[in-house]
Order: sequence, then structure tokens, then C-alpha cells
Amino acid sequence: MKDVVLTDRGPKPIGPYSQANRANGFIFLSGQVALDPKTGEMLAGDIKQQTQRVMENLKGIVEAAGSKMQHIVKITVYLKDLNDFEAMNEVYGKYFPLAPPARSTVQVARLPKDALVEIDAIATS
Repeated sequence: MKDVVLTDRGPKPIGPYSQANRANGFIFLSGQVALDPKTGEMLAGDIKQQTQRVMENLKGIVEAAGSKMQHIVKITVYLKDLNDFEAMNEVYGKYFPLAPPARSTVQVARLPKDALVEIDAIATS
């Protein structure tokens, strides 16, 4: 059994997926790009601005699911350009000052809406 999470604290899905699902004590958050939850429009900013928007989207969704950023145990970061790693990491690190989650970071050829970064996560309830 799973519970679908849908909140206005994150952007509405742009395809056939849920913002997040709760199952067996975990919350599985779909990949987020820098979409504004209020307008659904893509943020036209640099990697730091897009990373901040993505992290705020994840925060809103994980909190709406009844958890917290500190309960995120695994993250995957998808970067359009691995040269943006340091700048992305600078913003990302502010959200996990202590005991950051396990993480993988990969460069990809292209992301939805031509985003510079996409991040998905797994949290505990």
C-alpha cells in the first residue's frame, strides 16, 4: 500500500507521476526541477538559483508528507553540467548542515524543461 502526496508546497507534476509516495515508513520524492509551485513556470536562473528552488520544492513536499529534511536518507542529483558541481554543492549544503544524507551526483545529457539540475530523494516518515 502507498499513499500519494500532493501539495501546493511543490510544483504540480508535469507528467504521470506523484510528487511523492509514502510506503512502509519511507517517503519517495520524485525528481524536482526549478519549477515555481505557484506558477508552474521554470525559474530562469543560474545553477545556484535553480538549486535553491529545487531544494525548497523538496522541503515543501517532504514536510507536506509529514517528515523533515533531516529525515532524508538518500538523494540523487542530476546535473546538466558537472562543472556546476561546486556551485550546486554550496547551496545544497546549507540544507544539510549536520549529518547529510547519502548522495549520488551524475551528469546527464538533458533534463525536463531544460533544467540545469534535478534532485530526487528518499526520506523516513
